[in-house]
Amino acid sequence: MRILLCNDDGYFAPGIDHLARALSTLAEITVVAPERDRSGASNSLTLDRPLSLKRAANGFYYVNGTPTDCVHLAVTGMLDALPDMVVSGINMGANMGDDTIYSGTVAAATEGFLLGVPSIAVSLCTRQGEHFATAARVAIELVGMLQKRRPVTPMLLNVNVPDVPYDQLRGFVVTRLGKRHKAEPVVRMLSPRNETFFWIGAAGEAEDAGEGTDFHAVQQQQVSVTPLQIDLTHNEQLGMVREWLRQ
Repeated sequence: MRILLCNDDGYFAPGIDHLARALSTLAEITVVAPERDRSGASNSLTLDRPLSLKRAANGFYYVNGTPTDCVHLAVTGMLDALPDMVVSGINMGANMGDDTIYSGTVAAATEGFLLGVPSIAVSLCTRQGEHFATAARVAIELVGMLQKRRPVTPMLLNVNVPDVPYDQLRGFVVTRLGKRHKAEPVVRMLSPRNETFFWIGAAGEAEDAGEGTDFHAVQQQQVSVTPLQIDLTHNEQLGMVREWLRQ
């Protein structure tokens, strides 16, 4: 089995190192990750300049582009054969609810999915990152499940793992995406030259976090597993828009 690993925190991040060492017990691993932190890059592709592919001392490959660039480059130009799976992570911080729209971690997995490869995004749900080993063990279990029961069509899973010791997890639960309140306002700052700069504000608190959501699962110390799709069509509004166009 061949697994392509990526992330959005950069090839030097501890999460991807934990993931590579864990999954190397199951499969042949290739790591292709951004050369620097590209958190929040979403599904962007670099089209205005060429990309370079380099290899670090630890054997990981890195690209001067986005997480999507990394997976696209690896699958369509670098690897001799299509990988059996793409796994993205382990992200430092949750990717739940609206986060999935912005997440480079989810984007890397999404690119694999779009290229016809079953893909998993794995995130550790705090900024402290104390229990990467827990998330790595969860990844091993999910990859093992997919090995045994390979989906008929490619699958895209968004996985969020509480930052606790493995024996404190309260199982796995299949969830839907919750929803956050709108983000906090931008933070305005003045430079020493009296120039105005802005920092994007923090994500809002969870608004839709009831039972069945990814937010609720993680709060209950459960591993949240959310199957994602890419179809953005708002089917309920198709009829309304057709009526507008007839007028």
